[in-house]
Amino acid sequence: MTSYPENDGDIAARKALKRYQRAATGLLVFMGGLTVAGYAAPAAGWVKDGFWLEMFRAGARAGVVGGLADWFAVVALFRHPLGLPIPHTAILPAQKERLGRALGRFVSGQVFTEKEVSKVLSQVDLPGFLANMLDDPAARETITRSLLSSMPQMLDRLEDGRASGAIGKIFPRLLGGSNLAPIVAKALRSLVDDDRHQEVLSYLLGQIKDGLQAKEGALRSMIEDRVREQGGRILGWAIGGSIATRVLMAASKELERVDPQNSSLREGFTAWVRGQIDRIETDPERGSEISQAVLGVLSHESVVVWWADIWQRFRRLVEADVDDPEGRIASIVQDALSRMATQARHDPVLRQRIMDSVSKATFKALPFVRDRMADFIARVVAGWDAVQIAEKLELRVGKDLQFVRFNGTLVGFGVGALLFAILRLLFGLNAQ
Repeated sequence: MTSYPENDGDIAARKALKRYQRAATGLLVFMGGLTVAGYAAPAAGWVKDGFWLEMFRAGARAGVVGGLADWFAVVALFRHPLGLPIPHTAILPAQKERLGRALGRFVSGQVFTEKEVSKVLSQVDLPGFLANMLDDPAARETITRSLLSSMPQMLDRLEDGRASGAIGKIFPRLLGGSNLAPIVAKALRSLVDDDRHQEVLSYLLGQIKDGLQAKEGALRSMIEDRVREQGGRILGWAIGGSIATRVLMAASKELERVDPQNSSLREGFTAWVRGQIDRIETDPERGSEISQAVLGVLSHESVVVWWADIWQRFRRLVEADVDDPEGRIASIVQDALSRMATQARHDPVLRQRIMDSVSKATFKALPFVRDRMADFIARVVAGWDAVQIAEKLELRVGKDLQFVRFNGTLVGFGVGALLFAILRLLFGLNAQ
């Protein structure tokens, strides 16, 4: 009768169902036997007619009626009783599409609610799950390989023939639009706070020293010529060389004096730089000059070409490196995934951020998922064979429904007998 394969659970359920069906039917037959015995007993001389016998007959009749009615009701859910096409029977097979829609609405509307989903998410350690996945070498290798294989396609999408030029054009906007003064001031202040400006000064002083040493001969000749022009040939011949030597030695000593980190010149240089930074931040005119100067440099044709060249070099570097599983990009991705796993396990801020992001994405998609889930369940149930769906449902709930038959038979017997007794007490023999 069934056309779908049964597993061990189905076989056990079918045996239990048959056992309970036989028991319920046996109780109904037994109740029918009691009814016959109630009428046959006086004729056989076993008992005499009287109140108690009549009450017994009424109870037995009601038990048979109740048992038959509940048998009809239970069977009518799944098939036509006795194979007769009685209206409003075989309810589940006939109404499977409506049942599927109702089941879909129930699951999507009563099970997948925001409250229930939120409760489930709160019980799941999503950051820990992510950390465990990223700690798995095989999973990390798979993610890395996927990212590396997708990079050429990402570069293709970025570069559609205009990316190189676009980088140069949008770079100034990325820095902050037309007013770059705050960015420049912030960058300079960061350099000063880290004493990086002193490194710049040291570099300049070193360049000056090297320049003096390299040009010492030319400078000496220039000073001697200057002395000769101002004091005459004799004076220039007499003291020109001595003055040149003293000037060069004084300049060298002054540069050597500036070299220590705590020299007054360095302190003055720090104060001057900070003053210029304050002026950039507070003087709109000065800030505008700085912004225009920086924008002019970044927008210059040579700089735009430079950005384009950087893009091409970067692309060639990436394309060459992604083919190497031991390359730098692969190493960077692996390290990043490892750090992410550690943070996802121990950083409370990141853990909360992951949970918030997942919750936000889940609740945003929940209405769409609920609608699709309801439609999916309705389509699946509608596609089932009518006989199969009836059998599947009967296997799952049929055993419990046999207790309806038990109760109908027994309760019918009790209620029938009690009702007879009440009516006899109220109306006497006329109650028959």
